[in-house]
Amino acid sequence: MVMQMKNLWIVLILFLLGGCAVHDAKKSFLESSKIADLERIPQDAAYFSKKIDDNVSLYEIQKNYNNMHFHIWNMQQPKEKLESIKWAFNTYRPSSSYGENLQKLDQSFFDTMLENANFDEYGTLNAKGLTLRELNLRVFPTIRPLLRDPSLAGEGFPFDYLQNSTVHANAPIFISHYSKNREWAYVFASFASGWVRAHEFVILEDTQKDFWQNRAQLAIVKEGEAIYDMDGNFLFSSKIGMVLPYVAQDETSYTVAVAKAGVNGQKAVLIDTKIPKEIATKEILPFSADNLTKAISEVSKTNYGWGGMYEQRDCSSTLRDMFTPFGIWLPRNSYQQGRVGKIISLKDLDDEQKIKTIKENAVPFQTILYKKGHVVLYVGTYEDEIVVFHNVWGIKTKQNGIEGRIVIGKPIFSTLKIGKEQPYYVEEAGLLKTISSMNIITSRNEAFTKK
Repeated sequence: MVMQMKNLWIVLILFLLGGCAVHDAKKSFLESSKIADLERIPQDAAYFSKKIDDNVSLYEIQKNYNNMHFHIWNMQQPKEKLESIKWAFNTYRPSSSYGENLQKLDQSFFDTMLENANFDEYGTLNAKGLTLRELNLRVFPTIRPLLRDPSLAGEGFPFDYLQNSTVHANAPIFISHYSKNREWAYVFASFASGWVRAHEFVILEDTQKDFWQNRAQLAIVKEGEAIYDMDGNFLFSSKIGMVLPYVAQDETSYTVAVAKAGVNGQKAVLIDTKIPKEIATKEILPFSADNLTKAISEVSKTNYGWGGMYEQRDCSSTLRDMFTPFGIWLPRNSYQQGRVGKIISLKDLDDEQKIKTIKENAVPFQTILYKKGHVVLYVGTYEDEIVVFHNVWGIKTKQNGIEGRIVIGKPIFSTLKIGKEQPYYVEEAGLLKTISSMNIITSRNEAFTKK
């Protein structure tokens, strides 16, 4: 009996010690996933923006914003060839595509999508319109996702490859044609194209289009403020990157034009409504430390969203929206953003050469560093290390040949070696190793003037 009691105590002690060991292991794992840059680098734009020149002139770039914003209304028919529009049907295959149930999609899904896309009607409607709310541009006419192998790091949720981009409320669009069931329409925004649901936009008369386009444009500077019509009915929420036509103003508010659907469905009705002056600017914002700090603070209120999903932002839409109140028009995807302005190649340079080139040439808050699939904004240095602002999903890891991700999922300030302290950090996949070019976006470039 004594021996049995002794054994029982040994088991209890081992159990308690084992419980502590498991707890400590979990705690240790969580601590190892803390990102040193996020603890050490100031996560406040004001720290970096205070060092810039408040008197920088960007007039040559800013004066072309409206031309770029409205250029799709000057089209008479789509400029993209049909084969280019159909790229996704030639790219995605059942063998490597998964649905919302994490099972492979079968061929019937693709056949149904292609039939409903109604491409025989491409470029037959050619109408000008406005979005009614923030909406998704889809690669296929469906809200269903197309995922890559969910068992792989960096795939599965939230990477829906049918999500091309989002378009802000009351943005100009060009409507090519309707799907066969008329639930969807293929449209072009000023920076991307895709399928949207037919009830998400309205079609304009020429007089309405001219009125909208010829008014001074107010840029929204506050994120997530509810905008109502004059009767108090909710229209949409404000987002940095959104612009609206100016009508009038009083001491506390701007009167702007907004679009609503008429009783005939997709015919537009333009109405006036009021918005508080603090959420918009009638003049292009000066490129000052205070304004930059506020703009970055506002776009940082959203998390990472692949292709803008869930009304969030990805790396390129974060920069695109942030620069809009300053009258600087950027393309939508990372590759195109990396081609704007004065481009300096970093290809074939070693780490030290890249650092030297960036420090000698980059202009804080005006320089994009580009790597395939990602863009970051150079903001200066901290303790002599290059610091960038970017909206990032995570840091690549590899353990025993298996890839993983330390998920961040939000806009941050970091060095080019973010995550280097992590035990399974992959140096060859880090920012410094993979950036291939830098471009000063405020240098005059055809991208700002080409229609």
